[in-house]
Amino acid sequence: MAEEFPESSTGPDRRRELGGFIRERRSESRLSVRRLSALAGVSNPYLSQIERGLRKPSAEILQRLAKALQISAESLYERAGILERGADLAGHIRRDPVLTDDQKDQLIRLYESFDQPTEAGRTGPGEGPSALGR
Repeated sequence: MAEEFPESSTGPDRRRELGGFIRERRSESRLSVRRLSALAGVSNPYLSQIERGLRKPSAEILQRLAKALQISAESLYERAGILERGADLAGHIRRDPVLTDDQKDQLIRLYESFDQPTEAGRTGPGEGPSALGR
């Protein structure tokens, strides 16, 4: 099995939150534990333990679960406490050697636009102030 995260990054409450989130996404996707475990390549008991917050899944397992649930791996990494939401995203984009400066600016503006309040007074997908280091 792949290496698991240190206890400091995933305490019992965080593991329970992560497990509950995975269970909710599984239910919304109308997948049984057996089906999701098969799609993700993990055992039924292991997935059940993750959902109950008893196990700390590795990044590899989180990635497989995300793919099977058709959600972003980053959303699971954030809930597991191994990735901070928006952790210096602008910095990562600016350091990308492949993108042009114009492409970098456009990506950052696009991301920031999701954090702006909508007409109905709600926030966009980022739901709150951006963590882009502004």
